[in-house]
Amino acid sequence: MKALLNRLVLASGLVVAAGTAWAGTLDDIAKNGVLRAAYREDAAPFAYKAANGQPKGFMIDLCEAVAKGLAQQLKKPGLKVEFVPVTTENRLDAIRQNKADLLCDSLTETLDRRAQVDFSIATFVDGTSFAIRNDGPRDIQQLGGKKVGAIAGTLTEEALRRSLAAVHVQAQIVPFTDFPQAMTALEKGEISAYFAGKAMLTAMIKDHKDASRILLASTYLSIEPFALAMRLGDGDFRLAVDRALSRIYRSGEIATIFSNNFGVNAQPTPQLQSLYMISALPE
Repeated sequence: MKALLNRLVLASGLVVAAGTAWAGTLDDIAKNGVLRAAYREDAAPFAYKAANGQPKGFMIDLCEAVAKGLAQQLKKPGLKVEFVPVTTENRLDAIRQNKADLLCDSLTETLDRRAQVDFSIATFVDGTSFAIRNDGPRDIQQLGGKKVGAIAGTLTEEALRRSLAAVHVQAQIVPFTDFPQAMTALEKGEISAYFAGKAMLTAMIKDHKDASRILLASTYLSIEPFALAMRLGDGDFRLAVDRALSRIYRSGEIATIFSNNFGVNAQPTPQLQSLYMISALPE
């Protein structure tokens, strides 16, 4: 009898565990009618707070399109998106601590980050480059003894350190907390170069009040695939997000999202076009 009771307790435990695993993000979204999307307010053109106080950018539009896809899958036509502001420092914690369901950011997928969160299929591909004043050094090897800027705690800062070490250039890396602060330092000559993702640099230079004084280097220090982050171990939610993204890519909606944020005359790089062709999974 005791052995039988033990088996029944074990069986009931398995049922509870299975139920817990099944009750995940999709169930919460369906129940509450809300997708909580985390975003940074200073990462234009991917995600930022517009002048009217509303979230804007490529990743914002993409996540709103994903939300529509989730609404169709869940049969919840009134599904809303609630945007949750985060910073570079706490964006992964927002996902891990269940303060948001999806991180809509220019976040590079890495093996180290995959130990903390799960990722969707790729959403963009970019690389680290740098901006200079038109009278500044145009090659990384000319940066010896100079001050250069990067956002603190980012992969860009890591890539910059590796690249400088690889060419045996000793430059002082000045950490910044946001892009406008770094661009102001570049304008004033307080740094000789500012390193960031090339798409971000292109957008900042385009909108700069004196764009003719700022130049963008043609070199890439790294190639970085972006993806949407979500909590570890929720396979149902990840599949639903990937299904939505795949349909966005296959339908061509991604081209509209791209032109709305990078300009009607902007063209995606061949690498980016290939990424969307390869990443779109068949049903």
